[in-house]
Amino acid sequence: QVQLVESGGGLVQAGGSLRLSCAASGSISSIKIMGWYRQAPGKQRELVAHLASGGNTQYGDSVKGRFTISRDNAKNTVFLQMNNLKPGDTAVYYCAAVGATSLFWGQGTQVTVSS
Repeated sequence: QVQLVESGGGLVQAGGSLRLSCAASGSISSIKIMGWYRQAPGKQRELVAHLASGGNTQYGDSVKGRFTISRDNAKNTVFLQMNNLKPGDTAVYYCAAVGATSLFWGQGTQVTVSS
């Protein structure tokens, strides 16, 4: 099992920045990919960014050039730096960890961008 705890969400004005953190615990060695998804009201959950254990990254089209995913291996923590935020970025952001046969989710953190 893997436990994920997100932090760093909040309310920000358009054009501002936020940094989300996701601390992982439990069976850390089983994790192949960590990433962030988001879900806005009435919409499907969508990929924001992935970071594979080998270092490869993948971003959703709507956040490319504005968001950056990174990690601190010593702290088992993944970060999402979000710059130039837009009202359309408003959503609950979920941390995800992909193991060999399982997918784990955090509880989510709300990000609200005001215009």
